[in-house]
Amino acid sequence: MPNSIINIFDVGGEVVKDNETYTLKDNTTLNNLVLSSTELHPHQSTNGHSHAGQEEVYYFVKGAGTMYLNDVARDVSAGDVVLIEDGVHHRVDCGPEGLYFVCVFDGKRYE
Repeated sequence: MPNSIINIFDVGGEVVKDNETYTLKDNTTLNNLVLSSTELHPHQSTNGHSHAGQEEVYYFVKGAGTMYLNDVARDVSAGDVVLIEDGVHHRVDCGPEGLYFVCVFDGKRYE
C-alpha cells in the first residue's frame, strides 16, 4: 500500500514539465485520480485548455493570481479551491510572487 499521507508542497510523482513557465508534477499512485502540482513562475500563465468528460479541482496553496473559467476572470489566492466542471476552459495567470497550486483530476492527463 502506498503512503497515503502526502505533504501539500511535495505531492510526489514525476516531473511532467519543467521550463521557464512552470514546474509540473503528477502523482499517479491512485488508480482513478491524478494529484498534480504546479509551481507557476512569476508573471507567467498556464496554457488554457478544457477537457471533455473530465472535471478538476484546483487548490491554491501559495501566492495569488487570476483564474479564467470560460474567459471569466476570478482572483485566486492561497486557500482558494476552484471546482472546474466538465468541458470548462480554464487558465491561470500569476503576478510577481509566483503561484503554487495542486490539482486533482480523474483519469489521465490530456494535452
